[in-house]
Amino acid sequence: MKKIILLVTLIGLIGMGVDKYKQNIVPVSDFEIQNLILVNKNNELDSKYEPEDLVLIKDNKGKDILIKKQVEKSYQKLYKDALKQGINISVISGYRSYEYQKNIYERNVKKDGEEIANSYSAKPGESEHQTGFAIDIGSGKCDLEQCFEDTKEGKWLFENAHKYGFILRYPENKTEITGYIYEPWHYRYVGINNAKAIYDSEVTLEEYLKYEN
Repeated sequence: MKKIILLVTLIGLIGMGVDKYKQNIVPVSDFEIQNLILVNKNNELDSKYEPEDLVLIKDNKGKDILIKKQVEKSYQKLYKDALKQGINISVISGYRSYEYQKNIYERNVKKDGEEIANSYSAKPGESEHQTGFAIDIGSGKCDLEQCFEDTKEGKWLFENAHKYGFILRYPENKTEITGYIYEPWHYRYVGINNAKAIYDSEVTLEEYLKYEN
């Protein structure tokens, strides 16, 4: 019940803020080569869009999950360095096709209703998981829940992921910009230089791209 109340409270913020960033949004194709492809509620992917060079994530506790090759390479560095420090993580979700996301969204709408589902679940074509650059990371504790931020794995990722080219895609108190509630498990690959700039500036990908353009 607490989670539902939180989601309802944030729905108003989402509606108020997202349209501010509708102008100057970078077209989907423009930054793909630079890892900065932007997908959100105002910048959709075609239903037939599928990224090139998808590969299976290695050492992922038996889960067969696809992401882009360059993302997998960077994730392996992050994973191995984390393991050396006693941080044991795995990817819960990576690339999702348009149809797969459609099934997820419809299931969430059926469970929570459209308004609430829109605050945490992307419609098909509006999920950056379709790009192959996004990953949901877990540890077996508080997976896909906001309490993940309080785990040692969540804290380590927050402080270190940018060193490997990943950003926390939906930060706390940025719902009116990103369109989604705080997700401490959802990381997005943008490349090391971009990730460092975004982390240091404490901005979202939307804000970063708007500034650059």
